Amino acid sequence: MTQAAYRYAIYLSPSGPLATFGNHWLGRDADTGAMLPPPGDMPAAPAEWVSAPAHYGLHATLKPPFRLADGANGAMVDAAARDLARRQTPFDAPLALRALRGFVAWTLADGGSPPMQALADACVLAFDPLRAPPSAQELARRVPDRLSAEERRMLDAWGYPYVFGTFVFHITLTGMLDAASQRAAIAQLAAASGKLLQAPLHVDRISVFVQPARGEDFVVARHYGFDGSTADGAGAAYLGA
Repeated sequence: MTQAAYRYAIYLSPSGPLATFGNHWLGRDADTGAMLPPPGDMPAAPAEWVSAPAHYGLHATLKPPFRLADGANGAMVDAAARDLARRQTPFDAPLALRALRGFVAWTLADGGSPPMQALADACVLAFDPLRAPPSAQELARRVPDRLSAEERRMLDAWGYPYVFGTFVFHITLTGMLDAASQRAAIAQLAAASGKLLQAPLHVDRISVFVQPARGEDFVVARHYGFDGSTADGAGAAYLGA
């Protein structure tokens, strides 16, 4: 019987030059779990900037990390991902570099994208039947008292504050930083990667990431192309297929 991972997540995992830069910036390749040097001739980012996002790997959250519900297994996650991906159409999304809620990220340049919103909404709905309810400790980590009323409703209903009407697409590049460090990170990232944002993000796949055991780093289990193709990562065994 295939062993279940501690948690599963549905992410948008960039490919191409954006992924190459982002992986080196974070210092880790989530496809393999390998550690990486800084990008090009760029000095390494301070560990306090990147240690938090490096734990999850370069990604944008579509369905946040969840433990499996009773009776669910990795093969069900795989089947749901295959079905959802096959029903999607590729699209492009221009990106910008910004500070967001205290961290730095690549976000949507135009502020919103109906195809991106639809993809995120579909992921929340498709995988929710496989999600175990969050524990009291997991809910407390979201600091509910600091959330808006709508974010709190999303947390109570879906286990995450930023879904549907509160969803904001972002590819996280730093952890929480003070204002001065945010400005420094934006300057360093803009100088090294600004040209990459001249081309839009091409969205043609979703990805299942897994956290093999509590406290371990997330790795890619499988990428699912909208054309029906798949590509395995280091955590493929946790999908049972």
